[in-house]
Amino acid sequence: MSSELVENTLIHVYAVCDAVEVARRVFDKMPERGIVAWNAMLAGYAKSGCWDEVVGLFLRMKKPCGVNVNDVRFDDVSLIIVLSACGRLANLELGEWIGDYVEANGLSRNLTLMTSLLDMYAKCGNVDKARVVFDQLERRDVVAWSAMISGHSQANRCSEALDLFHEMQKANVEPNEVTMVSVLYSCGVLGAMETGKWVHFYVRRNKLKLTVTLGTALIDFYAKCGSIESAIEVFEKMRVKNVFSWTAIIHGLASNGEGRRALELFHLMKEANVEPNDVTFIGVLSACSHVGLVKEGQAVFLSMSKDFGIKPRIEHYGCMVDILGRAGLINEAFQFIKNMPIEPNVVVWRTLLASCRAHKNVLIGEESFRRITELEPAHSGDYILLSNIYALVGKSEDALRVRSQMREMGIKKSPGCTMIELEGVVHEFFSEDDEHSHSKEIYMATEEMIKRIKSVGYEPNIADARIDAEEEDKVVSVSHHSEKLAIAFGLIKTKARATIRLSKNLRVCTDCHNATKLISKVYNRKIIVRDRNRFHHFQYGSCSCNDFW
Repeated sequence: MSSELVENTLIHVYAVCDAVEVARRVFDKMPERGIVAWNAMLAGYAKSGCWDEVVGLFLRMKKPCGVNVNDVRFDDVSLIIVLSACGRLANLELGEWIGDYVEANGLSRNLTLMTSLLDMYAKCGNVDKARVVFDQLERRDVVAWSAMISGHSQANRCSEALDLFHEMQKANVEPNEVTMVSVLYSCGVLGAMETGKWVHFYVRRNKLKLTVTLGTALIDFYAKCGSIESAIEVFEKMRVKNVFSWTAIIHGLASNGEGRRALELFHLMKEANVEPNDVTFIGVLSACSHVGLVKEGQAVFLSMSKDFGIKPRIEHYGCMVDILGRAGLINEAFQFIKNMPIEPNVVVWRTLLASCRAHKNVLIGEESFRRITELEPAHSGDYILLSNIYALVGKSEDALRVRSQMREMGIKKSPGCTMIELEGVVHEFFSEDDEHSHSKEIYMATEEMIKRIKSVGYEPNIADARIDAEEEDKVVSVSHHSEKLAIAFGLIKTKARATIRLSKNLRVCTDCHNATKLISKVYNRKIIVRDRNRFHHFQYGSCSCNDFW
């Protein structure tokens, strides 16, 4: 047996046994190394998750090489391993070099190599380049489809991810766990309940194992769609739960207004000897905030470092400001910010500003606004919050002054977009939108809806109208906000008493919040709205947020 064969075998054995450092010593002592040794070493590093070492070793391989295939010492196996490393490290530069090499040397007929290439592009965020590779494939297997769907999900191009999934279904390609996890993520972002439920049905019908990853994805999906009871059902059926599973259900409960249940789960998590991480504590602190548990929140915040050795991040400090602010302890929240060991960011100050609006604190509201504008360019939401504070305390001239400043500075309110999924199709609505194919029918239903809620006390809040709207047009403007159009569409396209689920890109405005409470009462509907901050469960004329959001 030749010494090279022995050394190659040793490298492989050591690598398989996770003794990659020993394998490297054998590799380095070899007088001459063939492609088998290089690939064995690359594979060993990949198996151990040493992605930087994979890239470093490959750069040594290609350093003396030109672009001619006869000059290089690597093959398609080497390239597949390195492309995986490029995807993990987001090393697009090296990945593109490999892509050019593949094209220049006629290797594009290798399905595994091309799938690895598109996966690399997708993981590096270049989904358009991934699509080019995908379209070149002679045959698309589940790995290729999953890479495309996952890439679009990670790039927050979730509508396209679901379109790809539907294409995959038409192509009769069975999804795998990677596919389903990516689809569930996109469904959660879009509030696409029906598609996500189909995935869950597929899992049950095919008696697939509810792994930790898949179970956690289902919990996250249901929670983001406002179906928290379904999320709990999945959680309880999971035989194995890790910190991510517990964290997902705690966050889901907190964002859906079930703060006390979130805290109960947190205590059960500790009893199960699952150690929380920093993200878990964000969920727990949010839960305390939503149900007004100030002392409990303070105790949790202190226990992070004391009991678990977790140093609070800016997000945790922001949660504490929210806890104090929601409870009306505005001065305490302000002092808390001043005493923070790290510099507060705009999110922290914006959280305090929102609390000032809720509790009509002009002085600290003005200071919060000043701090925000020092940290970042003007944002329409901040001006609107300050204007609303003035309006709430009767300072109408100051409120108008702030609105005028917005006009003068050319600051426009971000366009509100509300999404509703019906029969697997996600419909998008914008304020005063007339682009929908059922636009005429929707506007007629909206007018009827406004008429009915006015009969039980609804009065339009014109402070939430478009800034550039004329005085006489402001009532019409707020009546045609995206939420109201989406709700009207839901009312005419769903069965009586069916739950209506919406997702919105911005914080729900006061007018739409008041209107939706009355709509839920008049039409006897449960309406679940996920806005930028949290979930609102409207039913019987009230909201789960208790009018603080």
